[in-house]
Amino acid sequence: MSLSRKRKKELQKLQKQAGNLWEAQQVLVGEAATVAREASRQLGHYGREQVKPQVQASYGKYAAPYVDKGKKVVNSTVIPAAGAVVGSALSVWDAANEQRSHLASGRGFALPSSWAKAAPVPAKKGIGAGGVIAIILGVAAAVGVLYAAWQTLRADDELWVADDPLRAPDA
Repeated sequence: MSLSRKRKKELQKLQKQAGNLWEAQQVLVGEAATVAREASRQLGHYGREQVKPQVQASYGKYAAPYVDKGKKVVNSTVIPAAGAVVGSALSVWDAANEQRSHLASGRGFALPSSWAKAAPVPAKKGIGAGGVIAIILGVAAAVGVLYAAWQTLRADDELWVADDPLRAPDA
């Protein structure tokens, strides 16, 4: 089926208009990428100059006392308790080995001298190990959310640049 000359001219004119529009869009997209890069740079400056100092001040005012308290709890309670548990486990291990050696030598059953008196249990004070773990998990979750937000909001230059910037579509 053949097209008339009038239709061919109209199609050529339409193709030329489409090419011009495509070129204009590519220029516009290039300018938008430039604006987005500059906005990203300005946002970085704003974050360093405005947001970061306020976050640090808020952390120092609200979270730092609890973090320091958590460190003190870990150093004064958790570490000694863990040491006591490990020490107790090793003494039980030693007692079991001693008992085995008594049985193997034919001397019979004997209680170790360290089992004669039970140690007093210290009274529980402050935040427990579960609280410390909950604080650590909460901080880790907050850091994860902030990282995801940063990844979402950062500028990605590859999204703004076309593969073939000035090639017009085929009509």
